[in-house]
Amino acid sequence: MHFHPANLTDVQSRTRIRPYETKLGERILVQAELESSGPRFALFGVKEDLGARANFGLGGAATAWDAFLNAFLNVQDTPFLRGQEIQLLGHFDFTVLPNHTDVALMRQQVEQIDAEVSALVSQIVGAGKIPLIIGGSHAGAYANLKGAALGMRKNKPDAVVNCINLDAHSDYRIMEGRHSGNGFRYAQEEGYLQGYSILGLHENYTPETILEDLQQHPGIQFSTWEDIFLREKLNFAQALEQSIAFTQRGGNRVGIELDVDCIENVLSSALTPSGISTQQVRYYLYQTARRCEIAYLHICEAATSLENGLENRSTGKLLSYLVSDFVKGYLERNP
Repeated sequence: MHFHPANLTDVQSRTRIRPYETKLGERILVQAELESSGPRFALFGVKEDLGARANFGLGGAATAWDAFLNAFLNVQDTPFLRGQEIQLLGHFDFTVLPNHTDVALMRQQVEQIDAEVSALVSQIVGAGKIPLIIGGSHAGAYANLKGAALGMRKNKPDAVVNCINLDAHSDYRIMEGRHSGNGFRYAQEEGYLQGYSILGLHENYTPETILEDLQQHPGIQFSTWEDIFLREKLNFAQALEQSIAFTQRGGNRVGIELDVDCIENVLSSALTPSGISTQQVRYYLYQTARRCEIAYLHICEAATSLENGLENRSTGKLLSYLVSDFVKGYLERNP
């Protein structure tokens, strides 16, 4: 196993104590063991970029977790957001796996990552908590969907998950071996994912064969960035409304996926100069948490540094805003 349980000493060293203030790091529950009572959210990180590299992308997604944690633990603990609602479990570190450039071998390693992450997600959901999964490549979507479905099957044997994915890409490539570009197809083909909605898909990076698959599949709904912002067939709020309505079908819980490569100028393996604003992304996470029956949250592909040398030290702070918005939206609906 590549899981490292959270350590109270580490959390305390990351939390900057100030007089007359209380930070989340002073109130968050630091414990790897899951209990049915206590905090409603279980937070863990994933350090890996194999999924992106196995999809011919850039490495770097393994760098997000530590930067996020440093920022998130120093968010103010106030009536808007209480640390006692969150349990910090720890993180997976898959950067210790043998490093090579053989795509076939990397895809085999992604299967190993799938198994470990899905097992933890299943345990969290089975304990009645909501996983907050931060970091890693978008290969993790498969593990999240599988784990959430299996966790719910402890009480409902036929449980499946619906999903909203704010992303420039569909990640619905063929089943050619596991990587960041096909997690949703694997999850749907294997019976874990039922309704799949993609918000803000970029037409420039969607192959025609995949576009045809998306259009013909009754279990898939999508809106393109161009329809929203160029053609103005609908605005962002209306597109989000369509995604929420589509994934409310069947009484299934909804996994919320965010690939930060959809956000303008945020460092990721597929950095884009044209995309969604940070304000729109924050709105997305707040609204989905407030209005959907949540299965989990996954924020992926973010990086503080990429293997090509690009760096951005503000990534962790952005991720802390996003997780905070999601938790606030959920708690406002479920006080």
